[in-house]
Amino acid sequence: MTEMMNQLKSIGIIPVVVLNNADDALPLAERLVKGGLPCAEVTFRTDAAEESIRRIAKAFPEMIVGAGTVLTCEQADRAIDAGAKFVVSPGFNPKVTEYVLKKGVPMTPGVCTPTEIEAALQFGLDVLKFFPAEPSGGLKMIKALAAPYVGLNFMPTGGINADNVRDYLKYDRIVACGGSWMVSGALVKEGKFDEIEKMVREAAAIVKEIRG
Repeated sequence: MTEMMNQLKSIGIIPVVVLNNADDALPLAERLVKGGLPCAEVTFRTDAAEESIRRIAKAFPEMIVGAGTVLTCEQADRAIDAGAKFVVSPGFNPKVTEYVLKKGVPMTPGVCTPTEIEAALQFGLDVLKFFPAEPSGGLKMIKALAAPYVGLNFMPTGGINADNVRDYLKYDRIVACGGSWMVSGALVKEGKFDEIEKMVREAAAIVKEIRG
């Protein structure tokens, strides 16, 4: 795995963030750092994503901030130019994957079938996003897929929460889990950053409990 993936593995849980207002980016990033999860996957589902990444990357260089839901090469350019340190897509798009990798940026495309895995392996990737995790069979499915692909690791996202994340983290083929339960859009919109920090601390404690 790349050094970036090793860093993400030590963090264990990647907060998946949807920001509708870039002014919320820095208060949220501050709470993520204080709470013990100094990383974020800012999804490109909103117009505020690019500016949010730019602000976080500038103000919190110690954070690993990446871009999620990247569907096009144009979005990848915007994300990387804004300071994204990694790029994630919900599915496997060969064109976007190749484009990001050629820029020297870690790329984690989403897969949920052997066919998609084998296509992604052609790009030399050894960490893939498993999405949507719970609807696609969860940890049981990941273990079944991992068996024939020695050396392949996963970052599951989708339906993972405080109740089931422990089971995922215990499996040694999982780098980190993506989750949004501690950074829900409602909490961000309402400015409940104290509550967010509390849940982030709880999530970080789970990682420490499982992985030390």
